[in-house]
Amino acid sequence: MTDITRDKPAAGIGLFEKWLSVWVALAILAGVGLGYVFPGAFNGLAGLEYASVNLPVAVLIWAMVYPMMISVDFTSLARVSDKPKGLVITLVVNWLIKPFSMAALAVVFFEFVFAPFIEPEDATQYIAGLILLGAAPCTAMVFVWSQLTKGDPNYTLVQVAANDVIMVFAFAPLVAILLGVTDIAVPWDTLILSTVLYVVIPLAAGIATRLWLTRGLARPDGESRVAAFTSRVKPASVIGLIATVVLLFGFQGDVILERPLVIAMIAAPLLIQAYGIFAIAYAAAWAWKTPHRIAAPCALIGTSNFFELAVAVAIVMFGVNSGAALATVVGVLVEVPVMLSLVALANRTRRFFPEA
Repeated sequence: MTDITRDKPAAGIGLFEKWLSVWVALAILAGVGLGYVFPGAFNGLAGLEYASVNLPVAVLIWAMVYPMMISVDFTSLARVSDKPKGLVITLVVNWLIKPFSMAALAVVFFEFVFAPFIEPEDATQYIAGLILLGAAPCTAMVFVWSQLTKGDPNYTLVQVAANDVIMVFAFAPLVAILLGVTDIAVPWDTLILSTVLYVVIPLAAGIATRLWLTRGLARPDGESRVAAFTSRVKPASVIGLIATVVLLFGFQGDVILERPLVIAMIAAPLLIQAYGIFAIAYAAAWAWKTPHRIAAPCALIGTSNFFELAVAVAIVMFGVNSGAALATVVGVLVEVPVMLSLVALANRTRRFFPEA
């Protein structure tokens, strides 16, 4: 792979990404505290709904997702046949293994291991939240993980674009199947509404913005203009994430204060899933003699989740005060420390892979 997006600027890990877990932890503390002190205000925000969509949260989710959709260049898919191994591994792990292993772990932990400590209704909600987390691969943070492992940014872009195209069509049916298998009622209309709101519309807006920014420009100039624009709108994404976490934990502050061990219980299957999926993808890439600059990003994509989408869909389907929404937010808290540990592992095992 040589020049799929040769001119695309490399994405670095900034202060926000590096300390994401800290910001999320502070947002959680702020949310719980504010929810305890001002319960009336949070109840008022929770009531701002239309067609089961909480309007404040919807605005914040769009602010989070829109900037990352601008970065996805779908023209890169035209060169996907140049080196197919990494893409094959990514797609198989992301769509044929990861969603089902996450659902299985959720059922094992919340219907058996933790069953004596959790009410059945709560367990069902946590299972649903974990299923939503496992049903969509990461989009934005992938570029950060790729750069930290000296991955091929061009090939990483191809992988992200392919996953996003599949997600438009596969996310809703996949979630419906897994929720149905676990005996959770599937509100198809709400699920489709969520997919349209938080996948189709932001993706369409991102494509339209990208076309507008690059119109009449040579590729290098167009990519530079896209990078400059996404840098300007990135603060909205950061604010959207932090504000969403504050709202979610403000809505559920009383539950968290009464049952802090629930957070640890939700984190347990998430940790096993993350390390297990990485091991499967990384081992497959090693066995297939995939170059490390492709192998590392392809393993990390499946390990990381599109948590913004999971949070939004959980709120639409189950409500802002639901256990499903809580489970998806715990996913945000767990993700960054896990991913940084896997980046370190990938860098230390580079010598076992071909260089090119």
